[in-house]
Amino acid sequence: MNSRILVSGVSGPIGAALLPSLRTSGCSVVRLVRGPAQGPAQSDEQISWDPSVPLAPQTVSGFDAVIHLAGESIFGRWTEARKSSIRDSRVVGTFNLASALAQAEDKPNVFVCGSAIGYYGNRGDELLREESAPGTGFLAEVCQDWEEATTPAVQADIRTAHLRTGIVLSPKGGALGAMLTPFKLGLGGKTGNGRQWMSWIDVRDMVGAIHHILKNDLIQGPVNIVAPKPVRNEEFAKTLASVLSRPAIFPLPAFAVKLAFGEMGEELLLGSQKVEASKLIASGYPFRYRELRASLEATLGRSPA
Repeated sequence: MNSRILVSGVSGPIGAALLPSLRTSGCSVVRLVRGPAQGPAQSDEQISWDPSVPLAPQTVSGFDAVIHLAGESIFGRWTEARKSSIRDSRVVGTFNLASALAQAEDKPNVFVCGSAIGYYGNRGDELLREESAPGTGFLAEVCQDWEEATTPAVQADIRTAHLRTGIVLSPKGGALGAMLTPFKLGLGGKTGNGRQWMSWIDVRDMVGAIHHILKNDLIQGPVNIVAPKPVRNEEFAKTLASVLSRPAIFPLPAFAVKLAFGEMGEELLLGSQKVEASKLIASGYPFRYRELRASLEATLGRSPA
C-alpha cells in the first residue's frame, strides 16, 4: 500500500491489532497520542494532542489516510461525570480532528472514524442496516453526535467512513475480556432473559474491514462492522462456555444487571441489536470468521488462528 497513515486510539484492542497489520502491508504509520509526547511533541512516529483543544491544521497535513479510534472506555457505572467524559472524548476530539483535516493544506484521501452499533439503540428483533433510523438512549445519542462531528471533513470532500462497530472479540480486553473470568470459573451464563441479539466481530475481521475501507473508494458514510451471523445472548454464553469447557448455568438476572451496573448495564448488557454488515457484504469483504465458535476458538487459543 505504501501510504502514510495517522492513527489515534492505538492503545485499545483494535489499535493494538491494527498497527502491526498496517506496517506489514507497507504503510508508514504515525500515532496520534494523548497527553505529553515521549520526546518531541511531533516526530516521525507520533504526534501529541489534547482531544479537547483545536489542532493546528499543519500538524495533520500530508497523510494519505487518517484512522480515528480514540475514546474513553464505556465500561463501568455511568455517573453524570463519566457520561460527560465518554461523550466529550468522542465528539469534541472528532470535531477538532475533522476541523484540522478540513483546513489542512494536504488533505487525506480518507477519514475512517470510530462509531458503534449503539447508534441503533435497543431494537429487539429488528434487522438493522446502515440506513436504519437512529435509536434512543445515551449511547445512541453519543454515536449520532460522534458521527455528526465529522461534518467539517465531509464538507471538505474528504471521503469519510463511520465504523459502526459491534462487540469486538479480542484477547486483549474489551467485552470478551470482562466475560472471561466468570466463565473460566464456571460462573457464566445468559444475561437477563438471554433473548437479546449480540452483533459481534472478530478483531482480525475488524482490522481486515478497515483495510478494505481504505482501499475501496466507493465506501463512505456509516459502515456496520459486524460478522454475518449475530447470535442471541444465550447462544453466546453457551458457545463461550463450551469453548472454555465450562458449564453456563449461572444466569445474571436483569434486576441484578440494573442493580450492579445501572444505565450502562441496561443499555449495553440487556439491549438487543441485530445488525447486518450490508455495505461490507455488498462490497465483497471476505469475512474470515463468520461463525462465533470459530472466532472464539481462534481468539482463546483453542485452535489455530
